[in-house]
Amino acid sequence: MAKTAQKIQLSASRDIPFNKLVLSQSNVRRIKAGVSIEELAEDIARRTLLQSITVRPVLDENGAETGMFEIPAGGRRYRALELLVKQKRLARNAPIPCVVRTEGTPEEDSLAENIQRAPLHPLDQFRAFLALREKGQSEEEIAAAFFVSVAVVKQRLRLASVSPKLLDIYAEDGMTLDQLMGFTVSSDHERQEQVWEAIQRSYNKEAYQIRRLLTEGAVRASDKRAQYVGEDYIAAGGAVMRDLFQNDDGGWLQDVGLLDRLVAEKLERDAQAIRAEGWKWVEVATDFPYGHTYGLRHISGERQPLTDEETATLDALRTEAEQLEEAHADADEIPEEVDRRLGEIETAIAAIEERPVSYDPVEIARAGAFVSIDGSGRLRVERGYGRPEDEASLIEPDVPDQENEKETSASPSSALAASKAVAPNGGAVQSEPAEDEDEGLRPLPDKLLTELTAYRTLALREAVGNDPSVAFLAALHVFCLKLFYHYGSDSCLEIEPKSVAFGAQAPGLGDMPLATKVDARHHDWSQLLPADPGDLWDALTTFDAKTQQCLFAHCVSLTVNAVHEAWSRRPRTIAHADRLAHVLSLDIAATGWTPTVDNFFGRVTKARIIEAVREAKGAEQAKRIEQLKKGDLAREAEQMLAGSGWLPEPLRTPGRALHRSETASVSDHVESTVEDTAAIERETAIDEIVDESDAGDASVDEPQDVAAE
Repeated sequence: MAKTAQKIQLSASRDIPFNKLVLSQSNVRRIKAGVSIEELAEDIARRTLLQSITVRPVLDENGAETGMFEIPAGGRRYRALELLVKQKRLARNAPIPCVVRTEGTPEEDSLAENIQRAPLHPLDQFRAFLALREKGQSEEEIAAAFFVSVAVVKQRLRLASVSPKLLDIYAEDGMTLDQLMGFTVSSDHERQEQVWEAIQRSYNKEAYQIRRLLTEGAVRASDKRAQYVGEDYIAAGGAVMRDLFQNDDGGWLQDVGLLDRLVAEKLERDAQAIRAEGWKWVEVATDFPYGHTYGLRHISGERQPLTDEETATLDALRTEAEQLEEAHADADEIPEEVDRRLGEIETAIAAIEERPVSYDPVEIARAGAFVSIDGSGRLRVERGYGRPEDEASLIEPDVPDQENEKETSASPSSALAASKAVAPNGGAVQSEPAEDEDEGLRPLPDKLLTELTAYRTLALREAVGNDPSVAFLAALHVFCLKLFYHYGSDSCLEIEPKSVAFGAQAPGLGDMPLATKVDARHHDWSQLLPADPGDLWDALTTFDAKTQQCLFAHCVSLTVNAVHEAWSRRPRTIAHADRLAHVLSLDIAATGWTPTVDNFFGRVTKARIIEAVREAKGAEQAKRIEQLKKGDLAREAEQMLAGSGWLPEPLRTPGRALHRSETASVSDHVESTVEDTAAIERETAIDEIVDESDAGDASVDEPQDVAAE
C-alpha cells in the first residue's frame, strides 16, 4: 500500500495586543534601507497593516510562555506601529495580526523572510502607477500616496508610455533602464522601434545615442530662434519633446517649419517699429554674417542724459549693493535672499544706464539699420549705418567753387588750392603768364605746382623718416580715417588698410564671444574719435603715447587676414600668420572654440575623425569607435573630445603643445560708453581702453620652446 504524504501545517496566526510585542535581538537586518519609518507609519495609517508580523513566544527560565512575544522579522513594521502609538493615533493594546512560530530558530525566521522576498520589478511599478493614473488619480495624489515627488511620478508614467514592444524587451532584460529612459524623449512608438532596430546594428548603444537619433531634425529649445518666439510656438500648437531624466535645456521643438514661420513673422513685426523711426532702409534676417557692417559709416548717436530722479535712483541702488556686499564680505556663502536682491539691483542699474540713443534726423534719412536675433534669442537692432552710395552728399568736392577761388586769390597760400585756368577751346593753359600781365596774382601753372609739391613731398619724406613719433602719428591718422570713417581722404599718406569682410565664414561666427569682444572694442574707440574726420589729427595729438599705441594696435588688428580661400593661394601669407600666432602664443582652444559635428567632424572623412580621437585620447579609444558609421562616429567624437583642447591643424599654433591643461584668460571688453562732448569722461574712457589692452597683453602666454608639429 502506498504511503500517504504528510500534509504541511502552517504556523498559527492570531491577533496580539501591541503592548505584548517586543523586538528580538535575533533580527538579521542591521542596516537601514528602503522606505523610512515615518513613511511606513503614514502608509499603515492610510491602508492599515498589509502584512502580518512573525513572532515567537518569550519563555521564562522554566520554558513556560510569559505572555510576551518577540519579533525576529518585521522590526520596521513594529517601529512604524510604535510611532503611531506615540502619536496617539493607535491604541497601546490595539490587536496586531501576527504569525506565531515555535519551530526552528529566530535567526532562521528573520533570514528567510528577507531572502525569500522578491523585489518588485521596476516595470511592474511603472505600470502600476499608470493603472492608478488611468483610474482617475492625479499625479499629485499618486505622489502623496506613495511618498514620492510629483517629478518621480511623471518619470515613471513616462517610462510606462514607451512602446509596448520595447517594454517587453526591457522586462526580459534585453534593454537597460538607461536605454529605456532614452526612449522616453519621443512619444512616437514607431520611431522608437526604428531606433531600437538601428542601434542593434551599431556599436554605440548608449542612452545618449538613442536620444540623438530620436531628436534628429528637431530644434533645441536653447536655439536662439526658439528663445526668440518664446511661448508663441506652444500657443500655435507646436510639439515639444522633453527628457524627464536629465537636463534637456527645455527640450526639442519638432515642427521646424512652424518655428521658422513664427520667427519670420515676429521679426517683421519688430522691424516695422524700427522702420517707423524713419531710417532710409532696414534689413531683416535671422542672422547676418559677421563683418556685414564693414565698409559702412557708423553714425554715433547721443545717449539721452540721466534725469535727476534717475541719478538719485542709481546712487541709491549702488549704495544698497555696496552695503549688502560689505555686510556679507566674511560669509562663506551669501544668503539666497541677499543674492537675489543683488541680482535685482544689477538688473535695475543696467536698465537705467542703457539709455536710448538719439540720432540726427538728417542722418536717419540717409542711413539704415539691421534687425536680427542675437545668440541669446533677443532682438538685435544695429542702427545708424550709412552705405557708400548714400554718402555722396557728405564728400566735399576737390575743386573749390568760384567764391572760394576769389578768396584764395587774395591769400599768399592760395597757390596750393587754386583751380585750373581754362582756355577758350576747353584745354588747360600750359604757358607761363606774359611779362606784361601784371594785374594781380594769378593761379600758379599746373606744371610749376607739380614741381614745387614734388620737392615738398621729398622734404616731408626726409623729415618724417627722421621723426618716428610723427611717422607713427601719421600712420595712425590714416589708419583711423580708413577704418573708422571709410569716406575719409584727409591724409597725404598712400597707405590703404584693408579689413577682411569674411565673405565665407562658419555659421554663427557673429555670435561668438570673440566677435562680441572685437566689435565692442571698435565701438568704444569710435565713440572716442571725433565725428568730423577733419578734427581727427588734432584729437590724436591729445592722446598720450600709451593710448596711441593701443588705438594703433586695434587698427592693425582689423587688417589681419589669415583666411584661406580656394581661389587665392597665399602660402607666404598663411606662413606669416603662423609666425604672428607663435609670437602671441595664440591658443584657439582657450578662446572657446571646440570641435563639434557642425563645425568640423560632420564635414571631414572618417579617417580624419579617427585620427583626431587618436591624437586626443589615444590609439585604444580610436580603435574602439572606428567601426561606427560616419554620422555616429562624428557624434561620438564630439562627446569624447569635449573639453580636451584638441584642435584641427589650421587652428594650431606652431610651437605650442597640442593639448594643454591651463586656460589663457580672455580680458573683458570695455564696458563704459563715453560721450565726446565731455572731456573728463572721454579721458576716463581712454584710460579704460588702455587698461583693457594691458590686461589683454598680460593674459598672453610667453612663447613656449616646444617643437612645431
